[in-house]
Amino acid sequence: MADRASERIHIDAPPERCYEVATDYERYPDWIRDIKSAEITERDPDGRGTQVEFRAAALGRSIRYTLAYDYSDAPGSFSWSLVEGDMVRRLDGSYRFEAADDGTRLHYDLTVDLAIPLPGLLKRRASGLIMGNALRGLKKAVEAG
Repeated sequence: MADRASERIHIDAPPERCYEVATDYERYPDWIRDIKSAEITERDPDGRGTQVEFRAAALGRSIRYTLAYDYSDAPGSFSWSLVEGDMVRRLDGSYRFEAADDGTRLHYDLTVDLAIPLPGLLKRRASGLIMGNALRGLKKAVEAG
C-alpha cells in the first residue's frame, strides 16, 4: 500500500530560484544526502530533464530508480512519476512554488510504495525521511545562493 505525505517549508528566495535549483537534477547529490548519483537520460526541447535515473542509499542498500518529469504547470510547479525502480513500486510527487511576502512557500507532495515488505510504521518513516532530507537540502541549497 502506498503512503502519501505532504509538507510545506518557507524558503528565503524567490520562486524562480527555487524552481531552478529543484530542476537541476544532476546537482541533487550535492544537497540531498541520500542521493549518490543523478543522470538525465532524456530531455525536452527546452533542455529540461524529462527522465532521470537516480542511485540512492536507502535502508542500508543502494537502490536505483528512474523518474519521469512533467513540466505542464512550470515554473509554478512540476511533478514526477516512477518509470522503474528496484525497491519501489511507486515514487510520485510534486513541488509547487508559491510566492510569499519575503520568499517562497514550497509545497511538497509525495506518494511512496516500497517493493519490499515493511511494517507500516517503517514505511511511513521512510517517506518522512525522503521528504525531510529533500526539503532541508533544497532550502539550504537555494538560500546558499
